[in-house]
Amino acid sequence: MAEFDIILWGATGYTGRLVAQHLLRTYGATGALKWAAAGRSADKLDDVLAAIGAPASLPRILADAGDAASLAAMARRAAVVISTVGPYQLYGSALVAACAAAGSDYVDLTGESNWIAEMIKAHEAAAKASGARIVFSCGFDSIPFDLGVFFVEEEARRRFGAYAPRVRGRVRALKGGLSGGTLASGMATQAALQKDPTVAALMADPFALTPGYRGASQPDGATPYDDKVSGGWVGPFMMAGINTKAVHRSNFLLGGRWGSGFQYDEMQMLPGPPGDDAAGAMGGFSFGAGMPKPGEGPSEEERRTGFYDLVFIAETPDGRTTRAAVKGDMDPGYGSTAKMLGESAVCLARDVPRSTVGGGCWTPASAMGAALIRRLEAKAGLTFSVEG
Repeated sequence: MAEFDIILWGATGYTGRLVAQHLLRTYGATGALKWAAAGRSADKLDDVLAAIGAPASLPRILADAGDAASLAAMARRAAVVISTVGPYQLYGSALVAACAAAGSDYVDLTGESNWIAEMIKAHEAAAKASGARIVFSCGFDSIPFDLGVFFVEEEARRRFGAYAPRVRGRVRALKGGLSGGTLASGMATQAALQKDPTVAALMADPFALTPGYRGASQPDGATPYDDKVSGGWVGPFMMAGINTKAVHRSNFLLGGRWGSGFQYDEMQMLPGPPGDDAAGAMGGFSFGAGMPKPGEGPSEEERRTGFYDLVFIAETPDGRTTRAAVKGDMDPGYGSTAKMLGESAVCLARDVPRSTVGGGCWTPASAMGAALIRRLEAKAGLTFSVEG
């Protein structure tokens, strides 16, 4: 048995601090959930944990991205490691390797699809052999979308007797901001695109995370149009390229549950035909007057007043539909993401036996599915509901 249920690596960063705060408020420091905070600087760990009100009894662990031995030692002590240390393509690979070797579960909040593809190729076999469950994208990238499709497909099966071959994901509304860490991840991906031309093809491929499998051709999510099924104009959503890959990997890992012809697109609802509204083009995210630096991000007030409202429409071949909504009670990228990431780790530790889901590189829906939906509704401020 591992010494800790969860080790949070990167607790001194902007998002890591929010995850630590959520774990502390929800589970305490010395309760039934055994968790520890990890980072590369003892002084910074002490400062951050003191600032959020953590007692001195909360365990601290030192581990550095540049010290593989420290990461391996940390991984061996945890049932689940949470990583908030990004950009992952610069600082995250050694920890995935350590967890895959140790048989420790792992969750992160990455939206770096090129890096996820690299990690699957490098560590899937080792994770299957050791029993490590490696679950990428456990924040707004891509839980609400991945689980939204899972949820509406289960409703389609209940209502129509079969899974739907077509799902539309639509962003009805959201309000949120940008952190320096997210900006740095985007810049790292841009650098990878410039360095390696094959990365561009991977980023454009909805089946980039399903090695050896290609499904049906997918709808055009880049061109605005009046979508009669959704009920109005829709346009491109800036995160669709990340989330659609996760959804197709879920279908792949679930044994093609939604069919080999499954189609999914993800767009944002528009008030009318698109114009020159830059804010709308960015999907409702606010970038402010200046770009944040690493460690900086939306204020507590901005996180508290943020939200998101998503709808998923499953459609049968004969045109029948059912709709489901996924809503979050804080800003998507940080307040809500911190809660989703923390609860994903708790879900793996508490709710999903290894006899049910074994080692490998997973998505949230394929690894945790309904168990994670229940936990997010109970502990993370998300709601999943059928609308019709």
